[in-house]
Amino acid sequence: MPAPAPFKVASIQFEPTMFAKEANIAALARMCSEAAQDGARLIVTPEMGTTGYCWYDRAEVASEVETIPGPTTERFREIAAAHDCYIVVGMPEVDPVTDLYYNSAALIGPEGVIGTHRKSHPYISEPKWAASGDIAHQVFDTPIGRIAILICMDLHFFETVRLETLAGADVICHISNWLAERTPAPYWITRAFENGCYVVEANRWGLERTVQFSGGSCIIGPDGRVEAQVDAGDAIVTGLIDPARARVGRVLGEPVFEMRRPALYKTLMTNSFTWNSLDYFRLYGYQPLPGAGASTLAVAQFAPGDDSAANLARIEAFAAEAQAAGAALLVLPELALTGPRDPAARAEPVEGALIDRFTRIAMRHRLHIVAGFAERAGTRLYNAVVLAGPEGRVGVYRKIHLSQADLSWATAGDDWAVFDLPFGRLGLLTGTDALLPESVRVLALAGCDIVACPAALPPGFTGAHAGTAIPHNFPIPKAADPWHWHALRTRSGENNLHLVFANVPGAGNPGASGIFGADTFAFPRQESAILEGEGLATLAIDLTNADTPYPSTVVRRKDLVTMRLPHHYLPLVLDGGLRP
Repeated sequence: MPAPAPFKVASIQFEPTMFAKEANIAALARMCSEAAQDGARLIVTPEMGTTGYCWYDRAEVASEVETIPGPTTERFREIAAAHDCYIVVGMPEVDPVTDLYYNSAALIGPEGVIGTHRKSHPYISEPKWAASGDIAHQVFDTPIGRIAILICMDLHFFETVRLETLAGADVICHISNWLAERTPAPYWITRAFENGCYVVEANRWGLERTVQFSGGSCIIGPDGRVEAQVDAGDAIVTGLIDPARARVGRVLGEPVFEMRRPALYKTLMTNSFTWNSLDYFRLYGYQPLPGAGASTLAVAQFAPGDDSAANLARIEAFAAEAQAAGAALLVLPELALTGPRDPAARAEPVEGALIDRFTRIAMRHRLHIVAGFAERAGTRLYNAVVLAGPEGRVGVYRKIHLSQADLSWATAGDDWAVFDLPFGRLGLLTGTDALLPESVRVLALAGCDIVACPAALPPGFTGAHAGTAIPHNFPIPKAADPWHWHALRTRSGENNLHLVFANVPGAGNPGASGIFGADTFAFPRQESAILEGEGLATLAIDLTNADTPYPSTVVRRKDLVTMRLPHHYLPLVLDGGLRP
């Protein structure tokens, strides 16, 4: 069945006023009518746009809640019917059976309410008055395309958008009261990018009960590019949605939905960090988290060539530099040992001379080194990563999510690789593994403090910001930033771990290597990056636990990971045709 034709979409940015529900609804109705008259077929309004957001408790918001359908949805149905369009309205909902309140969004069409999303992953404020959503992650098939809805904090969890795109969503309507960073936010961009779908972002702006909201409403394309946006103020942002683009399902040219390995994702249905992780991982005396303190991580960005001896010489130089900087770990790019050209002809066995020479470099410089190579194991070839350290070769990881180029020569691996080292628990990935958010999440749930990812990814996973007029308080940055969005930075923050990403620069590759910090909400960011060219970057980290039986660092607590709601996530681990 062919995709529906492209259509115009509008995102409404609006500053509601508390205790002024009728005025808010009237203003939103006027803006929706204006957008519809301008030809918008889908119109998206902000989270709690009818009432404002910062309610003290259930008693205070009681006069604002409504049923869905109800009087407010009827007002917007009239607009939808008059203009043959679809409107997403954010509002506080009361369930007439249970008398529970929800932070909800209704999708309204010409015939009335099509469906509802109740915010499934609450932010700090919702538990003051609302229950966590029990109606979530549905995809609504309409004449203009497949529409799904998320509300604010929902989008911090990759699982939510993945559930909806696996069910065929063309566009995610993300309504929010986003705060505490420049927008369009990196999380918004990452969710569009990693799923190859549109994100229509309707955020509020302004100050409410001391809370500064970020504005930045926008339309983000399936490649992660912000196609239209506004900074501050009440505004209507318009753009074009082409469902056919969303149904291609590619990220950096790779068919990510075909690359998924659900049988290897069963861990996603668990939540290791619900319990004290120091107790959880030492239960029954099996695989306790390693004791760890302060250490330094290093990443080297360079372009390996066809001569393995020359590659080893470069690696030796980087190892000496990393050792001089006090590093405990050095991460090098994908295929750094054997080179990227004709890997099948250059493949080497793990027990061979090349890996032995590499291991001796690690031993000589007294640090752990991660490097990519083409591995020959009998009749099979793998895009692999080797880890060597001061005491010798530690282990090998074989790439699980093969790129289109890999498929011409390599066999996919079937096992995750996790190692306990003196400076923490280390997980390994490489290249296109990092395009699938499931990969880093599995390693996070296994207790990894650090993930090392050698790569050779092409451009398209970073983006700039022109700066914002929103008056954020220090230290939240407001200035222009050529590196505002980096998909791998999002990976580290959403999993509360340090991610060391070593990419190849030049010849069409952007480089953009870095060591990214574990706290997605911390400014200034704890990270070190190589913006261009070749070179080495280092970052000091500290996993020291305070004198307490509970984890005292975000890496060992994994606050954001703990907030996951795995009971929603079952389709992520099922094989079969979930994506239409």
